[in-house]
Amino acid sequence: MNEPLVDNVHAKPRVQSVARAAAILVAVGESESGLTTKEISERVEINRQTAYHLIHTLTGAGLLTRNERGLYVLGLRVGTLAEGFRRHLAPPERLAAFVRRIASETGETAYAAGWVEGEIVTLSVVRGQNAVQASAVPQGLAADGHARASGKLLLAYATPGVRNDYFDHHPLTSRTPYTITSRDRLEGEFDEIRRLGYATDREEFTLGLCCLAVPLDDGGAPYTFGVSAPAERFTTSFNVYLDIMNHAAGLATGRTKDEG
Repeated sequence: MNEPLVDNVHAKPRVQSVARAAAILVAVGESESGLTTKEISERVEINRQTAYHLIHTLTGAGLLTRNERGLYVLGLRVGTLAEGFRRHLAPPERLAAFVRRIASETGETAYAAGWVEGEIVTLSVVRGQNAVQASAVPQGLAADGHARASGKLLLAYATPGVRNDYFDHHPLTSRTPYTITSRDRLEGEFDEIRRLGYATDREEFTLGLCCLAVPLDDGGAPYTFGVSAPAERFTTSFNVYLDIMNHAAGLATGRTKDEG
C-alpha cells in the first residue's frame, strides 16, 4: 500500500507561540471539566505569565471560555472547528454507504478507519440496532491503535517504515490486562493478521468489548471496515460478522458484485 504522508507530522513547530496556544487547546480538550491557569501552565510546561497571555488571546478569539467554576473550557468557536473536522475527515460517500450497510446487517456499531497524515483515524461511525450496544466508537483520532482491531490491521499492512514512525511517537499503553504492549508480540500478530486477512481486538482496548476489522483491497487501500460488539455476542456471531464485512469490503472495491 502507499505510505501515508508523514514527512512533517512530527516536525518541530516553527512559531513557538502558536505551538503553545495549540498545546493549551489540546490540554483543555483532554481535561475532564476544564483547567485552571496554574494547571494549564504545568501541563504545557510554560510559565504562568506566558500561559495567562496565551489564554487571554484564546479567550478573545472565542476558543476558550471560563465556566461557572472559574475553569477554562473550550469556547463555542471550537464547535466550528469540530464540525469542519468531521466534514473534512469524512471518507468518500461510497465507503460511508458500506459502513451503514454493515451496521444494518450485523446490528452492531460499524465504522471505517484509515490513515490520515500518519495517524490512525476513525472516519465514519454508524450505530447498530441491537438492544444491547457496545459503547460508541468516537469519530476522529484513534488513540492507542495497537489495542484496536482497526489500528492493528492498518499497522499490519503498512510498510515497516510507517510502522516504525508510528511506534516512535505512540507508546504501547496498557489499556486492559489483555492489551499487547510488546513490539515483538505485535509484529507476530501482524504476521497473523496478514495471513488471516482480518484483525481482532478481544477486550484489548475496553473490557467487555470486542472488535473485528477487515482490509479493503487486500490491504492495498489505506482503509478498514470494523464492527464493535459486546464480548459474548462477538464470540457467538464472529463468523457472521466476518462474512458480512468481507462481502462489504469486496463490494466497496469492486471485487464482488452485489447480488441484491
